[in-house]
Parts: sequence; C-alpha cells; structure tokens
Amino acid sequence: MEYTLLKLIHIGTVYITFGLFLARGLWMLLDSPRLQDRWVKILPHLNDTLLLTAAIALVFVGDLNVLDNPWLIAKISGLLAYIGLGTLALKRGRTKAQRAVFFFAALAVFGYIIAVAVTKQVIPGLA
Repeated sequence: MEYTLLKLIHIGTVYITFGLFLARGLWMLLDSPRLQDRWVKILPHLNDTLLLTAAIALVFVGDLNVLDNPWLIAKISGLLAYIGLGTLALKRGRTKAQRAVFFFAALAVFGYIIAVAVTKQVIPGLA
C-alpha cells in the first residue's frame, strides 16, 4: 500500500512537472509576461521537491539498490541532463534561439526518462 501511494504521487508529480515545464517553455518562446508571475516561480520548485522526495522514498521502500539497477542510473543521469538543459532553456541561454534548442532537447530527455521508467531498460526498446 505504501509503495503504491508513493508511486502514484511520483507519477502524478511527473505529469505536473511536464505540464509546468511545457507551459514555461512556450511562454519563454512567446515572451509571455506570465513567466514573471509569482506562482510560476514557486509552484514548479515545490512540485519538483515532492517528485524527488517520492522518488527517493520509492528507492528505499522498494528496497532498490541503484547500483544493481542500471535503469535507475540511466534515470538519474537523464534527470541531471534534464535539469541542466531546462536551466539553460528557461534562464541561462543567451539567445532565444539557444533557449529554444535547449527547451526541445530537455523535452527529448524528459521523454527518454519516461521511456526508461516504463521499460526499466537503459535503452528502451532493445530487449
């Protein structure tokens, strides 16, 4: 029961993370003033904190050894790449063209992370 609830929280927060990142990326591309709204600056961080907390709890409750599960290492590596690309897309990219490239790259990495999570394979589709 505990594992199932954590998994539902984790998956739910993944959906919210995707929606918020997609919205912020589109607003960035459109130069929308919505990016400056207070909730836009706070809610993604709160949600991502809950997402990461649920993920860590799942590892412990599920008694998973990250080193024995290459797909978890792939997910964590993907997460680090997604965070870096997302930061470049929404804040640190110098030009809008650069930010757009980083935004779409971050979306691709997000898709990879989801595929790894669903298939539990480092290279989804190869087994």
